[in-house]
Amino acid sequence: QVLLVESGGDSVQAGGSLRLSCAASGFSVSEISMAWFRLPPGKHREGLAISDSSGTTTYAESVKGRFTISKDTATNTLFLQMNSLEPGDTASYRCAAFLREGGSWSRGDFIYWGRGTQVTVSS
Repeated sequence: QVLLVESGGDSVQAGGSLRLSCAASGFSVSEISMAWFRLPPGKHREGLAISDSSGTTTYAESVKGRFTISKDTATNTLFLQMNSLEPGDTASYRCAAFLREGGSWSRGDFIYWGRGTQVTVSS
């Protein structure tokens, strides 16, 4: 059974950092494409970053240079390191796994999703 559980969300001041975790079970994170998304209040879901099965990473322009996606095979966990946080980064953050064949990662064409963790950035 595939399960994704996010953690690490918190309330921080602008300019601060957070590291989000997505603990995976039922599969090996190194073998599967996984991504991070966020849903800001009153806005559409946004794809932030993907780490595919070869280790290649891709980022949305809005977070490039500030956020880093990574995988830890020892703990079977996906991470999102977020630096230089801004109030506009306030959102519920979710991880996703198993990109559908022919699907678009940025559109969220994933089979499995976590429930999310809340990040609030104050000015």
